[in-house]
Amino acid sequence: MNLQDFIITPVILLFVYVVAYLMRPAVTDKQTSKYFIPGLTVKIIGAITVGFIYQFYYGGGDTFAFHTHGSRIIWEAFMESPIKGIKLLLATGEYHGDTFDYASRIWYFRDQQSYMVIRIAAFLDLFTLGTYSATAVLFAVLSFSGMWALFKTFYHAYPALHLQLAIATLFVPSVFFWGSGILKDSISLGCLGWMTYIFYRTAIKRQINLVLIFVFLLCMFLSYSLKKYILLSFLPGLIVWYFATHLSLINSTLNKILLAPFMITLALAFGYLAIVKVGEDDARYSLDKIAQTAKITAYDIRYGWGARFGEGSGYSLGELDGTFAGMIKLMPAAINVSLFRPYLWEVKNPLMLLSAIEALVLLILTLWFLIQMGLGQFVKGLLKADVLFCMTFALTFAFAVGISTYNFGTLARYKIPLIPFYLIGLFLLKYDGVRKSGKPLQMNH
Repeated sequence: MNLQDFIITPVILLFVYVVAYLMRPAVTDKQTSKYFIPGLTVKIIGAITVGFIYQFYYGGGDTFAFHTHGSRIIWEAFMESPIKGIKLLLATGEYHGDTFDYASRIWYFRDQQSYMVIRIAAFLDLFTLGTYSATAVLFAVLSFSGMWALFKTFYHAYPALHLQLAIATLFVPSVFFWGSGILKDSISLGCLGWMTYIFYRTAIKRQINLVLIFVFLLCMFLSYSLKKYILLSFLPGLIVWYFATHLSLINSTLNKILLAPFMITLALAFGYLAIVKVGEDDARYSLDKIAQTAKITAYDIRYGWGARFGEGSGYSLGELDGTFAGMIKLMPAAINVSLFRPYLWEVKNPLMLLSAIEALVLLILTLWFLIQMGLGQFVKGLLKADVLFCMTFALTFAFAVGISTYNFGTLARYKIPLIPFYLIGLFLLKYDGVRKSGKPLQMNH
């Protein structure tokens, strides 16, 4: 940080909070208004803290590669010549004579996934004069907007669960920390929230809005550009949600039984098609290569570049042989490591301790609900459309990142998209079970 951060960032913060207070009446009600400003604030704190952690704890990392050695260079090009700046914004990894002096200094210039983050940061730099902490604040705002949209999605259907939903979407420490700074995760998280909200409004509630559909397509494009494996996990969940919702609207039990196999087949077919389409432009994510990609990624993070930030925090689920069958065999262990590890006795550094405490809370919450509801009611509740969507995505994504990371330090960041959905699924599961049992809902205040 430098003097510019202390001058520009307060101005950006003032602007953000003025807009937030002006917008709050339009996007909240009496029950939810108390979460809006605190939710935004923890995201901003998380964004700035990420910068401190990478600078003073890790001594470098992605966030500085995206900004200091990325978007700020494009901003400098804009200051010299707007045409050069635009050319760099639209660059596809090829060097050109008139922009080479700038492009050659951008670390991720030829990495198009990472360069998408740099493009977004460079656009925001135009408003923050290339100031790191101010741009980080705007990343936090973008991420918060998606998380608020996710909160509103389920609050609309379950207003009694406002507190639980606010905790799940806005106040989980790892989510507002790793999902707020100048990182891929912040944009990915915001996109997930918006896609869920818009899909609910459009496909579930059938409220067509062309602007929202455009935002949905934009979020899909960004997710595809940044982290394809998120879409590989998310799209099947949306498809399951759609068919399960429409199946639940059928009153006749006999018709449900007759139509269920047909809808399940359709859901699987659409899910398969979605996965194939996502993998078409990148062979690493095609169905016949995805197991090999998981193996290469896991070992690279475990023993390669990821080990730099791990401080001995690697883990192993067993040998990855690069086959689909071998990967599926490790599915239970992969889901477990994403949700409930590191265990307290596996902690090697302060950041791991925070991850371990959070994982322990998830484990206790899961076991508590399971014991309270009983196995039969718990499993039956998983088939409810909204719960099924949340758990399909959360568990699929838990498998994807657990099998391909092999480092607790990296996993803590990569797994944050699943945590809000897993918690929402648990809270909806418990709520529905309590309502059906006729017991008072003790969770609400």
